[in-house]
Amino acid sequence: MQSRLTLFHSLTPLTLGHAPGATAWILTDGQTLLEQGTGNGWQQAISRHRLESSQVLDGSALYLSEGFTDIHCHGGGGVAFENAPELDAALEIHAASGTSGTIASLVANPVNELERTMNKLARSIDADLSASGARLRGIHAEGPYLSPLHRGAHNPDFLIRPTPDQVEALYEASQGHLRQITLAPELDTGFATLQRCLELGIRVAVGHTDADYDTAKAAFDEGASLLTHTYNAMRPLHHRSPGPVAAAVDSPHVTLEVIADGVHVHAPLVRAAFAMASGRIALVTDAMAATGCADGHYMLGSLDVEVLDSVAKISGTDTIAGSTLTLGAAVQKAVAFGIPLADAVQAATVTPRIALGLCARESGLNLLDSAGQLVRTFR
Repeated sequence: MQSRLTLFHSLTPLTLGHAPGATAWILTDGQTLLEQGTGNGWQQAISRHRLESSQVLDGSALYLSEGFTDIHCHGGGGVAFENAPELDAALEIHAASGTSGTIASLVANPVNELERTMNKLARSIDADLSASGARLRGIHAEGPYLSPLHRGAHNPDFLIRPTPDQVEALYEASQGHLRQITLAPELDTGFATLQRCLELGIRVAVGHTDADYDTAKAAFDEGASLLTHTYNAMRPLHHRSPGPVAAAVDSPHVTLEVIADGVHVHAPLVRAAFAMASGRIALVTDAMAATGCADGHYMLGSLDVEVLDSVAKISGTDTIAGSTLTLGAAVQKAVAFGIPLADAVQAATVTPRIALGLCARESGLNLLDSAGQLVRTFR
């Protein structure tokens, strides 16, 4: 069988098994990928590393990708990122599904509380917090600069208009690790806050907004560069009033987040997003604390959430409250929805990292089958 073990989207692409009939192999010590190759080279590799033959994996019909990066995640394993510094359970849940790098997303809270949380999170950025090597790569303030009309699972009591001074205070509290802010551009008079964010190196995402096409496009023209969970918490993509989705599609520098869980976005619209903004889709989880846990009662910020059949909703309502998705599951679902595996992997690796200016690549590696299912993770 021809080898199909390929490292997707590396800065230095490595393809194994160029010769028809060659068998791809991986040598591992259990956690770390030591070597890879084709044919009988594994025999010499075993000798070099003094390992047992049982530690050679057959890579035929499998693919090797770099570790996933989730730029919109609120927690997991029963832990929200507001619980800093006790974050290892959340990172481990996502690491088990292939995520090596995570941005800690925070819901709307009073600004002084957000400052305290960011200050605690800052001490955990790039630190060794988990046995898997998964790391926090920065902070995302999803609230509080959101439209009350499209607040989603954010406490309306904590929503406010943005000001440059507030953003500076949050940035200082984060010790420079505030990577992204979501804001409704119609609340930002003269785009003064957006401009200050850009001066500080903070990426601005349009989201939770009632902006029409023209307002959203103006924000993108001003420098906003992401669309928070495309289709959700914004005006819909309507044929006479196209809204923020079309504005993002018409702005070539903009990355569009997509929650590919089949709950937030129907499969045809996942395909539509990939088709409309090819190479600019970032798969995200928007995962909350219940990820990796049983159904039941949880908190998202200050709001009560009930999880039933792995779907999180604000208690007593039909409002979706984040997800219980992992990026490993998102890649697999995207492929099941009709997205080519290479495109789904790019949307979980290179595209989100470029969108936030993160490291060249994550240290983790994922072994996937042709359906996008995660077979194994390595450091």
